[in-house]
Amino acid sequence: MHDFSQALTFAGCVTGAALMVAALIMLVGVFAVVDCWVRGPSSNFQVVALISTGVALLTNVLLALQAWNDGEKVVYKVLTVVLSVSSLSAVVLVWRRLDEIPTPKRVAAALIISTLVAVANFSYQYLFQPYRREVTPLVQLNPGKAVLSADGKVFSVPVDIKLANHSDMGFYVLGAEFHAMGEDVEVSQRDREPVKWRQDAEQWAQYQEKHPLTRREVYQPGKLVAAQPWMLPGNWVEENDELLTRTVVQLPRDTNFDKLTFYATLNLARKDRLNMDAFGSPSYSWRGVAMPQWMDPKERDTIIQTAEMQESNAIDQITRKKRRVTTYWRFGAHGVEVVPVIAPVGEENRTPSVQAGREVRSRYGLLDVLAGPVEVTLDEIKARR
Repeated sequence: MHDFSQALTFAGCVTGAALMVAALIMLVGVFAVVDCWVRGPSSNFQVVALISTGVALLTNVLLALQAWNDGEKVVYKVLTVVLSVSSLSAVVLVWRRLDEIPTPKRVAAALIISTLVAVANFSYQYLFQPYRREVTPLVQLNPGKAVLSADGKVFSVPVDIKLANHSDMGFYVLGAEFHAMGEDVEVSQRDREPVKWRQDAEQWAQYQEKHPLTRREVYQPGKLVAAQPWMLPGNWVEENDELLTRTVVQLPRDTNFDKLTFYATLNLARKDRLNMDAFGSPSYSWRGVAMPQWMDPKERDTIIQTAEMQESNAIDQITRKKRRVTTYWRFGAHGVEVVPVIAPVGEENRTPSVQAGREVRSRYGLLDVLAGPVEVTLDEIKARR
């Protein structure tokens, strides 16, 4: 009943509602098959028996294909094959008792073909197409004008962060991080030597921030001046929705930085591919929490958040292993890196392969949306007296 109610608003659980309808048809068919078997040619429910056994065969075959394709529990793979063979036997037995029905083969063919066409059309239009459609929300950074404080010692730069989701898909927010880097600018009057320029380019490539592409700009590593989440993890973004958040970066007026550079990241999961609960209380690496083998616990301080999740497909929820969503907030010199992981319970410590990581991101619609760099020069505010 839970899948049937959720199917009205959550497209992935339509399979659950379809299975309930199929179960109801098969329940009625049990009585029709018994009547057909006992009364023989005099039964009035032979067509009903054929329809119900045909629905049972189609349902069990689809369940078997789903279980063998995406299922992870062997018992369900074997069970669906046994049910498919049994339902096929039932169809054959009912077919042999259709002699008293005018043109029985035409009736059966019409029912089977129309059912297959309806199921194929419904699956393609309402399940396959929305599932395969790639959508990505847009994040925009709009810095405002720097404002000097009343005492003239501090200035503030307001930054508007706008999220626009112009799609018919909803998303869960796994992480949303904003950070600002203070940078010095030094430009040479002539082209620098190729050896020095190449060394700077190689050094810049180690960071997630942009690196200079001109031979006259001297490498100056930026320094982190602000970092914070700008959306609550575990919240969600509705379809065709826009959100606006404002944050303020403050610095002393006599700062040595020549410009500020802003960045924003957003980590999402598609609501039509998983159903996620709220995040629990966070854990901290510096308090002795065990970290996965693929993540060096001594490299960065990390905050760990975990949430229970359910598969969007009612069949996969039963045939696949139970999974959790875990996010690792890794602190560094260039802001916070949010690493979302979806793994079976008890297997979070296993090192995933590159191919497995891609399959997980594709299956559950994991997205990393990046905004920036957006730069603001500080010459004007520093020149004020």
